[in-house]
Parts: sequence; C-alpha cells; structure tokens
Amino acid sequence: MIDRRQFLAMASATMTAPLFAKAATSSVPQDGSFPDKFFWGAASAGHQVEGNNVNSDIWLLENVKPTLFKEQSGDACNSFELWETDLELCRSLGFSAYRFSIEWARIEPEPGLFSQAMIDHYKRIIDGCHKRNMIPLVTFNHFASPVWFGARGGWINPEAPALFANYCSKVASQVADSIGYAVTFNEPNLLRLLKVIGIPPFVWDMQEKMLAAAGKASQSDYFCAINAARLSDLDVMNSLLIEGHIAARQAIKAERTNLDVGFTLAMLDDQSEGPDSVRDDMRQYNYGDWLNVTETDFIGVQNYEKVIWNDKGRVHTPEDAEKNNAGSWIDATSLANTVAYTYAETGKPIIVSEHGIGTNDDSQRERFIKHSLKHLQRLIEDGVPVKGYIHWTLLDNFEWISGYSEHFGLHTVDRKTFERKPKPSALAYSKIIKQNRV
Repeated sequence: MIDRRQFLAMASATMTAPLFAKAATSSVPQDGSFPDKFFWGAASAGHQVEGNNVNSDIWLLENVKPTLFKEQSGDACNSFELWETDLELCRSLGFSAYRFSIEWARIEPEPGLFSQAMIDHYKRIIDGCHKRNMIPLVTFNHFASPVWFGARGGWINPEAPALFANYCSKVASQVADSIGYAVTFNEPNLLRLLKVIGIPPFVWDMQEKMLAAAGKASQSDYFCAINAARLSDLDVMNSLLIEGHIAARQAIKAERTNLDVGFTLAMLDDQSEGPDSVRDDMRQYNYGDWLNVTETDFIGVQNYEKVIWNDKGRVHTPEDAEKNNAGSWIDATSLANTVAYTYAETGKPIIVSEHGIGTNDDSQRERFIKHSLKHLQRLIEDGVPVKGYIHWTLLDNFEWISGYSEHFGLHTVDRKTFERKPKPSALAYSKIIKQNRV
C-alpha cells in the first residue's frame, strides 16, 4: 500500500499526470466504470428549498435592516410541501441516494421544546427515500440554526456543543436506524475559507451591522450564526464547532453504533506556483484542524473552484481560464485533486457530498459534470475509497446572500407555480448514473 504522504506528493504534481500509482484491488473496476456499490444523487438544504423557515437565524438575518442578503428566501422551492415531488425527480433520474437536511429550527423552535410533528415530517422523507430505493444522507445542520441559539451567541457560546448534541440526540433516537449516513455540519470552515480567498472588508463590516440588527431584533447582546459571524469570532467558532461535531457524533452513534457519521468541508483545489508558495499554510488554516479530527467515519468533500497560491498569496485568475457565473476559476480536474489531497491527509473514506457549478449556460454544466467525473473515476480506479457522488443541487434554489440569482440546479423552478423542469444536464447526468460510467 502506498504511504499517504506519497499520495499527497503525487496529488500536488501536474494536473494532467496520474495522481496515483495503480493500486491492485478486486473491488474496483478497471474498465472505466464506477464500483457496483458507488452511490449517485443530488443534495439539497432545508432552508434553501423548504421555504418559510421562520424560526431560523438565517430567516431573521434575511429580514433585518441592513442585511447582506440580496432578497428573502420566502417560499423558496416550497419543498416542505413538495418533498415527494422532489423525490420523484430523483427517482426518475435514477438516483441511488439523496442528501437533505433536517432543520433544527423546525425541530426545536424554542429551547427544550421539541416538535414531534416536525420529526415525523422528516421521517416521512426518509421513508420516501427508501420507497424509491435511495440512501438517505441526512445533514443535522446545514448552516441554519434556531433564532434562540443565535441569540445566545451561536458557536461562540461555550454551551453550544452540548445544545447541538442534545438536538442531535433527540432526532437520532427516531431516525438513526433508517438513514444511510449522518452529517453533523455542512461546511463549518466556510467563513475561514472566505476570509482567506479575500472577501472585501466592506462585506465583513456590513455583516457586523447585520448581526447587530439581528441582536436588537432578538433582544440579544451578541447574535452570531455559522455562516454569518465577525472576523474576531472565527477561531473560537472553529474550536467549538469541532467540539460540537465530536459531541453530536457521540450522541448519534449512541442510538446506532454502526451508523457512519461525518462532516463536510468547503474545499478549494489549492495548487502552488513558484518557490515558497503559501499554499500549505492556506490549507492548514482552511482545513487542517478538521482534517486532524479522528472522530469521523468519512469526510465529505465539497469543491467548486481552483486557486493557485504563490509566495505572496492568491494568484490572479487568468483571463482565459474557464469560470463560473461568479467569476471563480473552475477546472474539471479540481474535484479529483481535492479528493486526492483529503484522502492523503486523513486516510478516511470520502463522499463527494457537493460538487457543481453556478452557471446560466447549462451546456457548461453538462460538460463540467462529465469531465469532472472522468477524473474522479480514474482516482477511484487507482484505489482511493470514494463512496459516492452527490451533485449540488437538485433544484435552482435560494443561494444564501445571492438569493435566487445563482443557478446550480439540475432543474429550473418557476418562482410562482413551483413547477420543476429538468435541464439537459440532468438528463446527461442521469445517463451516466444508469450506465455507471461516463
């Protein structure tokens, strides 16, 4: 078996070179197809698709003045009512998995007040997945938390890990036996990553004003959210989120010891240029603490863009580079590069828990999916244990501060009627799934 550090060295080589030496394994096909048990699907997040998540911290942040949010989530995709419609879309495309989130703010709208009706709602979605032969990948926190939790300081409150673990315990006691994988946090490192890639100072200033307005609205001295916080909070949050993951994983596994419980990370395809590149320092800051967490059964890799670092920092994206709608550098090798790095660092099984492209050109999405999966398949063939690929996202939905202007979905959604229509990329992705190869 090749040493993990050798994997890392090879992952840092030229992007056109093979990332790994061939690893002999009988379970991985060598004919260009994916493993038999490899699962395929798409992801959603409750706040982004369900609509009217009125007890959540993000709902409050959307509606205070001033706010960073371009518009309010409102009814979103009305998936709280139309979840069966969404599962039928998944079934029609041949998905074997569906990732969605359970919304803490619906389950525990007030401290210690747990809604059985809301737990039953999510149990029906889980059952709906099984009826359609899909593995439910359940995220216990996809950014949104209850207002009361944010009003207590969110993840700068030392009590936060215990509060989150208690919620996870209540939910897991009723759903752990019926889900395929549990995700504690979605991208808990996001704000640190955004800091590193250079969010302008005025955005942090506006964010602080928005949080102050939310504090005033909720009668809180210090309001804070996972994806909306002050720069001075990031280090404390990072430590408490790791503590929260460990406590939540213990709570979930107490209900089912053999359930795989992990977390997902926002990850760049970090490449180096020239001597004394700061790339490794940036990786350490963005992911290092999380990749050192041993209390996880898998790592969820979520990659959307490529960044090159030299000795001074981030290298300007070349004019002729392929970009997404936001102007970020995209490359079909980026997903495989990021997976290779993550496995080299941790030795943990990998789930591609999100991957996609924000674009209004669906032909670009179709090409990007195909070419990215070709590189991922070669990585798997070379012995990297990737369990499945989950595309972001099923529907054009609410994309946080960008509102509804960014389009990552495999389906369009009519903002008035909520009618879903598949894009050509959805059908191209479905063909890959049904053939189990690109």
